[in-house]
Amino acid sequence: MLSKVAERMYWFSRYIERAENTARMVGVYDNLLFDLPRSINISWYNLVVINSSEDVFNARYTVQDEKNVVKLLLADSTNPNSMSSSLQMARENVRTSRDVLPLPLWELINELCMYVTEHIRDGINRTNRHGFLDTVIKSCQQINGLLADNMSKDAAWQFIRLGRNLERADMASRILDAGITAQLSTTDIEQDLDPSQIIWGNVLRSCDGAMNYRRTMRVTVEGTKVCDFLLHDKHFPRSISFCAEQIEAAVSLLPACEIDELEKLKSLLAEEPRNLDETFSDYLNNLQLSFANLHLQFGQCWFALA
Repeated sequence: MLSKVAERMYWFSRYIERAENTARMVGVYDNLLFDLPRSINISWYNLVVINSSEDVFNARYTVQDEKNVVKLLLADSTNPNSMSSSLQMARENVRTSRDVLPLPLWELINELCMYVTEHIRDGINRTNRHGFLDTVIKSCQQINGLLADNMSKDAAWQFIRLGRNLERADMASRILDAGITAQLSTTDIEQDLDPSQIIWGNVLRSCDGAMNYRRTMRVTVEGTKVCDFLLHDKHFPRSISFCAEQIEAAVSLLPACEIDELEKLKSLLAEEPRNLDETFSDYLNNLQLSFANLHLQFGQCWFALA
């Protein structure tokens, strides 16, 4: 297939996954506001730092409050990583590649983009945010379900598989980082409250992993165990190890190309979870650098002519 079509498939799946996981990440902090006492102050600006969007934020906003952070992550058209921007780019990639995608996909992506445009204020304002984010997440899952059930598992599908799992692994690391940052931010805790369980319970729910965690780990919700599960579980589709295996499988079915960064990623994942402190955030940052290197190698191998 043409390299430009392959690149569109890759980026379409990345943008859909990015939109869904941005909604999930905002949902983590939104739920924490309801579950944690007012005495625990969690900065929304942490989400800007975790998404490496400080420059974009500082160019547009002066106050690091909840409204500005949520606006940047969900609605800001000048932020290329915002949920709205991601959906518009996904739509454009579908528009220019309709001949290799299931026919109903164009309708679904259009409906989702129109919904977000018409209801974006519900996402910015806290009152209706949960329902708005839930609708976006379910719509993205509907799109992925359509592709899984109705698309031939040819080269186009493998590039979709590559993009989805790379983006999913990257965002899983950022959601973990959000949990660690939230835990480090909890000070002056009431004696009868364990903020760790609340924080990591929300992290699991943001990944739809609460039930799978209990079935697999068979322990109460605890930070190091949650990190171990989302890093190393071989069966949960949103764990980083599972995504790495899916990437490797897709690479094996595409035209031969040496992707040596996969071995480096495996070596990183072989490490055991560390204490939940700044060193663990550094570990997650190393994972994100590995994902970025994988993206560069994919581009050099398959998209160079696009």
